[in-house]
Amino acid sequence: MKAATPLPTTPSPLPSVIGCAARAARTRLGLTQAEVARHVGIAHAVYSRLERGKMQPSVSTLHRLCEVLDASPNELMGHSPALPPEEDPPARRRLFFYVRQLDDARVRAILELISPSVKAHE
Repeated sequence: MKAATPLPTTPSPLPSVIGCAARAARTRLGLTQAEVARHVGIAHAVYSRLERGKMQPSVSTLHRLCEVLDASPNELMGHSPALPPEEDPPARRRLFFYVRQLDDARVRAILELISPSVKAHE
């Protein structure tokens, strides 16, 4: 009977790659670790460990991270993004982040408030 091949003893660099990419995306958006953790639905301490590469997120947490950090899974796992990144200034990205958190009624109210200025620029 053939002996089983031992598993490699060196840890995968994936947790560190995800942590660095998450930190860069969070910084780009101008968010704190606590804000990201709250929107992802994990404890601040857990998110801090994730950013430091001390743990690897579950698939569902990775999915929520992608949504909150406005990043593709490819980007968070150290690969080239599927599409070229938009050239949005950080303030605009942060605004979109917060608007996505609003319910439909509040978004409609904001659109009604800015409609006169939007029509003036058209």
